[in-house]
Amino acid sequence: MSFERIRQKLSILADAAKYDVSCASSGGKRANTKKGLGNNTGFGICHSYTEDGRCVSLLKILLTNHCIYDCAYCITRKSNDIQRAAFKIQEVVDLTINFYRRNYIEGLFLSSGIFKNSDFTMERLVAVAKKLRLEENFNGYIHLKSIPGASDELMREAGLYADRLSVNIEIPTKSGLKLLAPDKKHEDFIKPMQKVKNEIIQYKAERKTIKNTPKYAPAGQSTQMIIGATGESDRDIMYSATYYYKKFDMRRVYYSGYIPVMTDSRLPSLGTEVPILRENRLYQTDWLLRFYGFSVNEILNDTYKNLDLDIDPKLSWALRNLHLFPIDINKADKRILARVPGIGMQSVYKILQARKFRNLDWSHLKAIGIAINRAQYFITCSSKDFYNKDLDPHTLKSKILKNSNSKYKKYFNQQLSLFS
Repeated sequence: MSFERIRQKLSILADAAKYDVSCASSGGKRANTKKGLGNNTGFGICHSYTEDGRCVSLLKILLTNHCIYDCAYCITRKSNDIQRAAFKIQEVVDLTINFYRRNYIEGLFLSSGIFKNSDFTMERLVAVAKKLRLEENFNGYIHLKSIPGASDELMREAGLYADRLSVNIEIPTKSGLKLLAPDKKHEDFIKPMQKVKNEIIQYKAERKTIKNTPKYAPAGQSTQMIIGATGESDRDIMYSATYYYKKFDMRRVYYSGYIPVMTDSRLPSLGTEVPILRENRLYQTDWLLRFYGFSVNEILNDTYKNLDLDIDPKLSWALRNLHLFPIDINKADKRILARVPGIGMQSVYKILQARKFRNLDWSHLKAIGIAINRAQYFITCSSKDFYNKDLDPHTLKSKILKNSNSKYKKYFNQQLSLFS
């Protein structure tokens, strides 16, 4: 094996993999006898976070950046003049094991361009995972990107060796996909998603009676959408995301802002990348839909098709619904407490527990940890002070922004102008 050639491949294929953001490693339950923690930032190593907040390192690479498709938005499109490379199956296995033994990584995130056809490519991805599990006894985390159009047999085998599977839907709408990737069919993305869902359901049913049933994709499946390559509104995007959550039991939907890297009349021009704030607002909305009891049409509708970039979606909703406020913090139920700007779900539970013993005032709420600078305008408590005082939405928004310190504040002027 030529070390210099492997290093060259790693440089090319790790760089190509950076455009895929769906590499969370939460949910895997495979036993691991080697408990080393990696913190290396070398070629191909990315950092991801588990549900309990731990940071883990993954080797994130493509098997190849050769591709038979010519998708307008993709850096590896067949018509793009870039340096091409491909790993052999054993090379990926050896890299993973060597990096793991040196505590550089805790798992593998493996995707690929499509060469020859979907099944040929998927078969090679599965072969990597199979070798790691059976020949190397590797119990670390493995995330495989499923290839659209892959057979049911390969999807089943993939889930037996990978912790998480994902099929990137790529463009949020069928019309957008047809415009930018006319060679691809929407059904080719849906078929493997449905197979994974069915296999997980079957595994859970069999597990109830047969305890040693082989695990199938214990960390579930996820998908990713490219944002801003076509003209979809935030409303279109979130309705699509909601569909995939409900239809295929997705663990996560990821939103990746399109970065123009080539000239194409169908795409935004160079230098007009999607504001990072737009990605952030989509993730916040996603969280509200999944954990806070909101529906899409409450946040995004015919009147409000896109999210505000200068304020978060919960605050935006509250300012449009001031007639529902203020609420009494000592009497309101869980559902409405969760809709108050500045109060997260952990604080909701703390409030529900604390008020069993006494009425809460501002000092108690500060101790609980709610964001008083926002919540104070929407609630009353065991105190005479109320801070709304019939302010109109525009004035209230200005006061809140004045007292807020967003980590994205330095991007406001530049990125708001890009999105306007």
